[in-house]
Amino acid sequence: MPTARAARTRRGVTAVLMAAVCGAATALGVLGATGRAVLVWDRVVGRPIPIVVEMPGAETGPPCPLDARYVDEPPDRLPPDALAAWQRLRSAAEQDGVRLCLNDGKRSREQQARQFAEAVQDFGSAELASRYVLQPDESMHVVGIAVDVQPLASAAWVEEHGQALGWCRRYENEPWHFEFDATYPTRGCPALLPSATGS
Repeated sequence: MPTARAARTRRGVTAVLMAAVCGAATALGVLGATGRAVLVWDRVVGRPIPIVVEMPGAETGPPCPLDARYVDEPPDRLPPDALAAWQRLRSAAEQDGVRLCLNDGKRSREQQARQFAEAVQDFGSAELASRYVLQPDESMHVVGIAVDVQPLASAAWVEEHGQALGWCRRYENEPWHFEFDATYPTRGCPALLPSATGS
């Protein structure tokens, strides 16, 4: 006859096993059958942004052929709608004889936090750093809809032609930073903010 202690132990083991099975099922749903993270991009008002914010972007890329001070990251970690819009933008630029280098695109929260910490070191304070690099919860690079285009001549082309393809410059102090929104072609670009902090 089982004791009360044995019954509690069995219940505890059963609860741990059930939690493990549920965790594995959740991981399989997020990671997919291949074990690789699946980009889930479903912008539904009131729902949190899915696992995309944890998806890391490229740490670097090959040198930009126009200016070796910059890189040309692969854009493949951008969400599907932003990736397609980036490809259309790059194609339109090439038709005009302009090469766009993706100096920085998708970042994970960890990558953004690291860049913010480095900016604090460089600028001497979080307040000054945040004019150029936002905290992970505020950055559109983490969401996956922001790109930094280099060199500046290429960024100037995007500023002139990007709105028709959903890309707008957002900050006066960052002529390289553009954000994607599918409504920009019809409603226009928002007014430029002085910096990422709005001041």
